[in-house]
Amino acid sequence: MHTSPAEAAQVKRQLALTLGALGVVFGDIGTSPLYALKECFHVARGLPITHDNVVGILSMIFWSLTLVVSLKYIAFVMRADNRGEGGIMALLALALRARYRHAWLRPVLIGIGLFGAALFFGDGMITPAISVLSAVEGLEVVSPQMAPFVLPVTIGVLISLFLMQRRGTASIGALFGPVMLIWFVTLALLGIWNIQQLPQVLELMNPYWAVHFIIEHPVAAFITLGAVVLTITGGEALYADMGHFGRKPIRRAWFLLVFPALLLNYCGQGALLLRDPSAVENPFYRLVPEWGLVPLIVLSTLATVIASQAVISGVFSIARQAMLLGYLPRFQIRHTSDREMGQIYIPFFNWTLLFTILLLVLTFKTSSNLAAAYGIAVTMTMICDALLLLVVAHKLWGWHPAVAVAVALPFLLIDFAFFAATSLKIVEGGWFPLAIGMSAFLLMLTWKQGRDMLASRLGAETMPLNLFINSIGGDIGQSVPGTAVFMTGSHQYVPHALLHNMKHNKVLHERNVLMTLVTRDVPFVDDVERLRIERIGHEFYLVTAAYGFKEQPDMLELLELCRGQGLEFDLMDTSFFLSRERILPTGQNGMSLWRQKLFVAMARNAVSATDFFHIPGNRVVEMGTQVRM
Repeated sequence: MHTSPAEAAQVKRQLALTLGALGVVFGDIGTSPLYALKECFHVARGLPITHDNVVGILSMIFWSLTLVVSLKYIAFVMRADNRGEGGIMALLALALRARYRHAWLRPVLIGIGLFGAALFFGDGMITPAISVLSAVEGLEVVSPQMAPFVLPVTIGVLISLFLMQRRGTASIGALFGPVMLIWFVTLALLGIWNIQQLPQVLELMNPYWAVHFIIEHPVAAFITLGAVVLTITGGEALYADMGHFGRKPIRRAWFLLVFPALLLNYCGQGALLLRDPSAVENPFYRLVPEWGLVPLIVLSTLATVIASQAVISGVFSIARQAMLLGYLPRFQIRHTSDREMGQIYIPFFNWTLLFTILLLVLTFKTSSNLAAAYGIAVTMTMICDALLLLVVAHKLWGWHPAVAVAVALPFLLIDFAFFAATSLKIVEGGWFPLAIGMSAFLLMLTWKQGRDMLASRLGAETMPLNLFINSIGGDIGQSVPGTAVFMTGSHQYVPHALLHNMKHNKVLHERNVLMTLVTRDVPFVDDVERLRIERIGHEFYLVTAAYGFKEQPDMLELLELCRGQGLEFDLMDTSFFLSRERILPTGQNGMSLWRQKLFVAMARNAVSATDFFHIPGNRVVEMGTQVRM
């Protein structure tokens, strides 16, 4: 049977996507064996290492991976793609497409989605810290005398990682997939080598052992569940990164390599513990003979750096989506690749992450201490995903409410069980990701409400556009040559910059363009749907440019599209007029004074529209106005 060139090319492309998914999607969950099983016995202090206990915990791990990752995310959640894109912001956009009879439902859904996104920022701080620290802790296994070097080496690796961000990952990204392929094959081989010495651990697939462990040690099992969750952290990344690789490559990589490799390695660690209970201090590195320790530490460090890179890129992506959807102020965004639009660098978030992660490492000092702070944000994000999925299944997929609940409820019960177990960690360190999540949620909510309030105040101080056009009639009076482009958030009202230009300069331009940039609830907008131009008379034009929440607007590209539709611009004869508001907080209009002051501080530190939308700076005129909130 012969394969056509097109079929061969398709197979090659799918293999490349699958390999790429290994390097980006599975880094977080793939490095969990470094610390997860160790923490299961550390949190359940005094739990004897016996056959029933070890196999019971391994069975809990197996069924957690099966139910949460394989069934919930692979089989159910990944069906909710927003034009191929995944992630909680894409899921929120899907949920908001539907019509709701009760007005309070939309704000509730927005709150759930924003809170889930906010928690991701907390997770993005802990993942690099615990992953790299757990890898470098292998030095202690090589020699106890090397313990003092663990923190300095960890800090050095993390600083190098964040310094690399501004250069982009395009140059080394091609290595991510092959390195992670070697990593997962190594996990599997280490597991097999230890399992063959005690194959009884393969009984983990029988749910009897998990149920038996829970019945025999109910308190210890509940506490251990808070550590078992470490084995599924990163499972939500399968959905979040779906847009980069597609559903099939991610599923293929998970079932053919990642899932078996993880299970084999956990089983190998379990077999090692039954043979040598003293290995509980670091069962992962004790899987190899002494001569293999240093190579395994190097490979583990590379794997954790790759896992951290994926999380950092995810933070950048979520932040940009939140900016374009109006939930965060504009920050400087740099594109680090000419070919991959998703590769971006946001300096503010980069240095904030680095500072916080170094603070975490210096404060908690060990991966075991950091594990106390890890997991609670992940479980809450999973709950948010499940709630939004329930709405999408009913409203967009047309499932009967009873069917949607019947499918989603078991997953929600599992998520809440994990959340209840991880809530025991709040005092020991779980407060940190919660504090970060709550802070990020407050900032996003304040910015959104503040922008809506500001738009309402500005709208009250101007006049309807149609009334203005009719009032100037066919004679626009004193005019000056050239084109004036007024950036505005709505075509219903006259932009303040236009009114101030007439008030102070007593002129209008020969041609006036009112330009509005809108973000739709889809990841990308086709160029044919990008632009709408409407002439409303007297050389006034309304231009509406639509972008997806994963796209970056660019003014020069937009002007080229306008040229294609008959509206040409001579850049040297065009001026861009922007409004700059001086906001005076009053504590009125439904927002407390301290939150209004917070909004003002965020607005002052936001990147200007000139820089964010790539408007030529030497063609910009800013008109100031004072607004009392």
